[in-house]
Amino acid sequence: MGPIASPGAGRGVKAADAEAGSHIIELASRYKGLRHPNRKEAPAFKAELKAIKGAAEIIARGVEAYRAGPDRAAQTLALHHLLERQHYRLGHWRLASSDINYRRFFDVNTLAGLRVEDTATFGAIHQLVKRLISERKLAGLRLDHIDGLRDPAQYFQRLRRLIRTAQGKTAKPFYMVIEKILGEHETLHAFAGVDGTTGYEWLNAMTRVLAEDSGLDPLDEVWRQISNTTPRLDPVVKEAKRRVLETLLTSEFTVLTRLLARIAGGHYSTRDYSAVSLRQALELYILNFPVYRTYLTPSGPTDRDRALISETIERARADWFAADEGIFDFLRDTLTTDLIKPGRAAHSASRVRHFALKLQQFTGPVVAKSLEDTAFYRYHRLLAFNEVGGDPSARALPVETFHEMMKARASEWPHGMTATSTHDTKRGEDARARLLALTELPGEWTSAVARWKVMNAPHLVIAGEMRAPSATFEYMLYQALLGAWPSGNYDETFLERMQAYALKAAREGKQETSWLNPNEAYEAGLRDFIARILDRSVSAEFLNALDTFARRTALLGALSSLSQLTLKATVPGVPDFYQGTEFWDLSLVDPDNRSPVDFAERASALASMETPDWQNLRQSWADGRLKLAWTRHLLKLRTGFAELFTHGDYQPLPVSGPHRDHVIAFARRRGRDAAITVVAKSFAPFSQGGRVWPRAEAFDASLDFRGYSVRGFAEADTAEMRLSDVFRQLPAAVLEARVVRAAKPARKRVRA
Repeated sequence: MGPIASPGAGRGVKAADAEAGSHIIELASRYKGLRHPNRKEAPAFKAELKAIKGAAEIIARGVEAYRAGPDRAAQTLALHHLLERQHYRLGHWRLASSDINYRRFFDVNTLAGLRVEDTATFGAIHQLVKRLISERKLAGLRLDHIDGLRDPAQYFQRLRRLIRTAQGKTAKPFYMVIEKILGEHETLHAFAGVDGTTGYEWLNAMTRVLAEDSGLDPLDEVWRQISNTTPRLDPVVKEAKRRVLETLLTSEFTVLTRLLARIAGGHYSTRDYSAVSLRQALELYILNFPVYRTYLTPSGPTDRDRALISETIERARADWFAADEGIFDFLRDTLTTDLIKPGRAAHSASRVRHFALKLQQFTGPVVAKSLEDTAFYRYHRLLAFNEVGGDPSARALPVETFHEMMKARASEWPHGMTATSTHDTKRGEDARARLLALTELPGEWTSAVARWKVMNAPHLVIAGEMRAPSATFEYMLYQALLGAWPSGNYDETFLERMQAYALKAAREGKQETSWLNPNEAYEAGLRDFIARILDRSVSAEFLNALDTFARRTALLGALSSLSQLTLKATVPGVPDFYQGTEFWDLSLVDPDNRSPVDFAERASALASMETPDWQNLRQSWADGRLKLAWTRHLLKLRTGFAELFTHGDYQPLPVSGPHRDHVIAFARRRGRDAAITVVAKSFAPFSQGGRVWPRAEAFDASLDFRGYSVRGFAEADTAEMRLSDVFRQLPAAVLEARVVRAAKPARKRVRA
């Protein structure tokens, strides 16, 4: 409960007991303002209040006078009048979506947004950071949710000054990465002192390059038939944005539309734009806005942001069916702050800047809540692509495009992080890799789902028009089961985990149920359906079929995971290893991916890997020790060639032969030092569709290593190298090499 302002209470206290009342009032008068008594003063205040004879009785009578209850109408009304006189309003928590008047962390009412742009606020909340830096206890920062800042450019300039001040005369490089979700073809703004992002864009690049593009068209068709909608994502996102604007973030949207109406009403040339029209125009702008936010400063937009605003305005205008009358020109000029340029009509400069900068803080939460927390749980064409920063409707990434991205990264952002799992990813990195196998087995997947739907039809919960789960949600569940299916012994908590995941996914999707308005009948039906299909006593046929198919996707996923891990450790950037992913990470969305980690088990396994037995690890790949051993090997290699991987450039390597499309190969170079990475992809043709571990001889391709001498191979000069030699241990390899000055005609290279 907050502080109570009660005008006239002093007279009531005195009337109750003149002497005691006077003492209480005198005591209270010594503690003025909302901050007093503070924690330091509170013990003395309480002790003095307790010492006043009769004080307890006066306080008890006062509380009793406002104690509401079913049969206490007078006291309830008195409490209501008292609360109405306060500087705040008590209300039901559901009112927050429409009536709240402060900026929140997304839609969390208890997390109010701080005005970090205020100098005093910035200083206060960075005291601990500054002290830790000055004490040499902090060498870097990871900053999440930077899109919530009013002016990120200003913030990072201030933060860099703070870091330099804290370091003093012994200033040295300070590592700093930011959590920034980049849209398709969007590039990172260069903020002061920032080394790059936390790596979601690279996570998705690796996922897409490891996918088999030819399998996506059949998956599009499956989704079209199950959902009875187009595989296009844009309509799903727009509908999700409408839902978010109408429910979760209505309060913030209303504040913005009122600000815009005040600006329009400030001059005769724009005063006839009605509040309703302005709200509709602003809504269309937000619905068509393609990324998280712009980065205007008080001085105006960059050319890139100006173009983005103009393009979005034109898309919004195309969706407008009322008379235009210049309303979108007015909105564009307000968003770019051109409205207050010299020579323009005299609108309020402070209001225009305030609106333009405040809208930037709003579009990010709208996109996050509508795309990641709504559309991702409605659009289920391939869950491997439904990842933070990703595009669920994307195509696979050509290897050539991946190489170009990495070359640009080595030049522009060589020290950003490369993630594969974080606290916010929608599923574990190895569960995601398993689902990529569906692009390799689209026909078999389609047939399997058709059979499973028939097998599980008796377990559906039907009540009137309600079907639990819905057809699209059932399809999503089968993918989620494949990704999380235990590799070894059946996990006793698996049922509970899947039921918890399904509940969250259904509420996030906001179709049959939601967090704001839970549909208890549908949610109970979901729980029952999952319990039935995972109960071997009633669903043995389905579970046997699922387990058979899951074993194949598990092997294909493990092979892709090794490639993913190798790419993460060797492409430009700093690899990020999320705790708990040392073995196969088959976790679901939070809170499942934030479970306690058994570090003792990992330490014990690691202690036995000083000299890895790769053949034995391959044979027992399902227990996850292979991944841990390969991670250790890669990190040891990075440590030994720290300068190379930190500052080296990136050179794609040519691949020839029938299986060239199944290989990604490149070199990292610095001076004469080099490391050559070779990984395979799309393993179904080499593993009998995921039934057996692929033999090295199955890969028929050669790599052109012209210009390098490679350790462990004969003829240390220019040559070609057979993939079957490179993949002797695993279908992923990192080779130590040296750059040679001269080049000779290529010839086949054999192992020494």
